[in-house]
Amino acid sequence: MAMVPADVVNEAGVTVVDVREYLDHDEWEVALDLLADLDTGWRPPTAWWDRLIDSAEMMGLSDAAARCRWGRWESIHRTVRAGLRLPSPAEGGCQTPVPGKGILRPLWDIGRRTAAGRPGFARGTHLGGVSAGVAAGRHRVGPPWPAVPSLWRHLQPGMTISMHEGRPTLGTATITETSYAR
Repeated sequence: MAMVPADVVNEAGVTVVDVREYLDHDEWEVALDLLADLDTGWRPPTAWWDRLIDSAEMMGLSDAAARCRWGRWESIHRTVRAGLRLPSPAEGGCQTPVPGKGILRPLWDIGRRTAAGRPGFARGTHLGGVSAGVAAGRHRVGPPWPAVPSLWRHLQPGMTISMHEGRPTLGTATITETSYAR
């Protein structure tokens, strides 16, 4: 925890002090989850993620280890974070949640156009990453996993992209943060 800057606070208001309290009460799994969420507002070094991965594996938490592996990758290669919204079934959306294990690999309309003027789609997984699926009509904030990150570098906070697995649009995402590896 010494690697985390003292002023880092995640979206839920959790700080290192909160994590330390859980550790003091031997709540190791909760502490690990909270540490993995303390990646907002700073770019954790790969050594930090390596320690979280090792801890998750020692506790037999394969989903947490996978999530931390993604955090490590993102720490090196991050491109964008965005809020995903899936239309509800009444709006023509899916009847079931979008899976959260990287199973869905949709195309994203990221604003590029072909020579013929049609949308230039880019491949990537959904925004759920390795966490729980996203229910229709709900929002989720997280990173898309671009197959070719260089195609996504023009995106800026406030821009909207759409997720497709065919027609109609499966969901829309509003870019909330961008940072690119040099």
